[in-house]
Amino acid sequence: MKYAVLIGDGMADFPIRELGEMTPLQKARIPNMDHIARHGRTGLAITVPEGMPPGSDVANMSIFGYDPQKYYTGRAPLEAASMGVPLGKDDVAFRCNLITLNDNIIADYSAGHITSEEAKVLIETIDRELGSDKFRFYPGISYRHLMVAAGGTGANAECTPPHDVVGEEREQHMPKGEDSGVLCEMTNASMPILEKHAINLERIKAGKKPANSIWLWGQGYAPAFPTFKELYSATGSIISAVDLLKGIGIYAGLDVIDVPGATGYLDTNYSGKAEYALESLKTHDFVFVHVEAPDEAGHMGDLDAKIQAIEHFDRMVVGPILDFVRGADEDYTILVMPDHPTPISLKTHTTDPVPFAIYSTKENNIDGATAFDERSVMSGSLGTVYAANLVQMLIDMN
Repeated sequence: MKYAVLIGDGMADFPIRELGEMTPLQKARIPNMDHIARHGRTGLAITVPEGMPPGSDVANMSIFGYDPQKYYTGRAPLEAASMGVPLGKDDVAFRCNLITLNDNIIADYSAGHITSEEAKVLIETIDRELGSDKFRFYPGISYRHLMVAAGGTGANAECTPPHDVVGEEREQHMPKGEDSGVLCEMTNASMPILEKHAINLERIKAGKKPANSIWLWGQGYAPAFPTFKELYSATGSIISAVDLLKGIGIYAGLDVIDVPGATGYLDTNYSGKAEYALESLKTHDFVFVHVEAPDEAGHMGDLDAKIQAIEHFDRMVVGPILDFVRGADEDYTILVMPDHPTPISLKTHTTDPVPFAIYSTKENNIDGATAFDERSVMSGSLGTVYAANLVQMLIDMN
């Protein structure tokens, strides 16, 4: 048996008045996910344990079969692994966003989805100006970067994800608690450096949002994972454009597969992800395919873009994989699900359980669900499950 786990980040949502109280999943044309729901088993999955933050780190760690209550230490250390940034025993990794401030208001958590090329120059400038033996800055992809603090600095500070507070005063959400002073100083010091940088002056001239501040959050020490093979006696791979997901895969001992044109945004190479996933299943038991686009649309509050991203995920990722396994000589199981909701109305994540559907070529179950969406799966046979148990559930079903 081979397993394809297909994750549409942030697909789940709340009913929306503009859609006649339907959710984007209900409104979108998703015949392939609907087929999986109608001919498989369905339910709701709790991806975020009670009391934990509803981040993609916690939620996807659960989907990968790792209980975040046991293994989670923070978001940034996972991204550090993907970026090849080593962490010493007392090093604390922070996510370092490039953001846009407008009159001290957090106007954009992504600086207009700044290009990686522009961002690299800006972060390297910040490292030259603010870096030291205690603090180092590392460029990543688009707005997503990294700061590493030595000596445990900032590990216990209270830091807020910028995408949770767009449109609000930055001063209200600056780091608080232990070591918050030095983190605030670092953030404040970045602003005059970035504001006068030539790249930002050119962006403003071109009508683009400037990356005029850094924002530190998601910190933690390096985690210690058993490998996926040790836990489940199976081999696996991960396909994602997002460093966070790649980092989980690295710590889990999964093969990380890079797909040309995968951006982590609305213009990602959907078809390439499906193609590379099917190739990976020739040599691996599991493949985890992650698509970030619906989540990005949710954070932007762009309903049309979210529906389009969901439809692209269904047509260009789920569809080709479903078509292949239905005609294959060996048996396959597909699990499709979001990692968490990213409601258009909130523009951030919530802890609500998410719909999931499991389709196996070994059996043809019709368990009551008529479509893949938040409501229909409530009639499914699997009820509400803890997402960290799903990998073992897939294996046990076969």
